[in-house]
Amino acid sequence: MSMRFTPKARRGLVAVAVVAGLALGTAACGGGGGDDDKKPRSSSSTSRESGSQPSTQEGESEAPIAELKGPSGLLLQITTAVRDDGGFVTVNGSLKNDGGAMATIPSALSGNETEIMNNGRSLGGATLVDSKSKKRYYVLRDTEGRPLTTTGFSTLKAGESIDVFLQFPAPPASSSDVTFSLPLFPSAVIKISG
Repeated sequence: MSMRFTPKARRGLVAVAVVAGLALGTAACGGGGGDDDKKPRSSSSTSRESGSQPSTQEGESEAPIAELKGPSGLLLQITTAVRDDGGFVTVNGSLKNDGGAMATIPSALSGNETEIMNNGRSLGGATLVDSKSKKRYYVLRDTEGRPLTTTGFSTLKAGESIDVFLQFPAPPASSSDVTFSLPLFPSAVIKISG
């Protein structure tokens, strides 16, 4: 006896096979043990835990395109600002405690919007200013109001550094130089690539 599947049933089987393949691929990429579990995870989509982290190439040490010195010995080094195909600009870098004592991350870095502040410490107060088109771009948020930036950090030990990212709407393609601003830090002009 042979079984016949309707087109709708075939589509359902294909969908189940695709989902199963994605689940296996995700499980295979999951973490083992060791020090890797202490590092922020990289992803190009929003994470429910500590924000998503678009990755730079692992082990690749990039010279910063901007360095901003903030309060309590905090140093923000911006390594890339890349225009994505989806109409976003992703800014990557690191936040380091360059001082000699534990630094508490100021809540002002999260900005003053209640929805963003309700999601914990972040870099949600950052903006990009395109002086050419006279527009200011704020950190994007997901559908639940969480900022698309590194979140979930409150202190940095002396000498400690964390990788950070921020996503903004992309300015027009004709604008490549924008001013990056973060509360309590000086502003800097950065070049968008891509």
